[in-house]
Amino acid sequence: MTLANLLAIQRLQAFEPTAQGVQRLLAAAARNLDDAAIQQLSPENRFDAAYKCILQCAMLGLWAQGYRTSTSQPGHHQTALQALPLSMGLPNDVVIVLDALRKQRNQNDYEGDPVRPAVVTECIKQAQALLTHTRLFLQTRFPALLAP
Repeated sequence: MTLANLLAIQRLQAFEPTAQGVQRLLAAAARNLDDAAIQQLSPENRFDAAYKCILQCAMLGLWAQGYRTSTSQPGHHQTALQALPLSMGLPNDVVIVLDALRKQRNQNDYEGDPVRPAVVTECIKQAQALLTHTRLFLQTRFPALLAP
């Protein structure tokens, strides 16, 4: 499967990123990660903020490559995460962990399942690693998107 294949089956759409848009989403991801570290928030809100950072990083990888998810299609979170090996070269074993966090997010959002502290910690750890990877990826491969 390639990003072009995902475009052909309408899981992705062509997208022309701007430096301003990329920088804004990157800053939002960093703010969400900062929010996830606030101990006074509930575990669910900390988890949600860290997960949001992960999703925003996944979107940035797609944007840089000239794509975005088709948000009108169900499963756009799953598509964004599972495309990470194609968009930013993330190893499959990391994507498996991120997908498990996506499933936990769905359980919490749609069924009210509580989020265990260890899962919050893991989500924050994964968000930190992905944000670092995303910044390096953009600096190395798409520096024009980070230029003022």
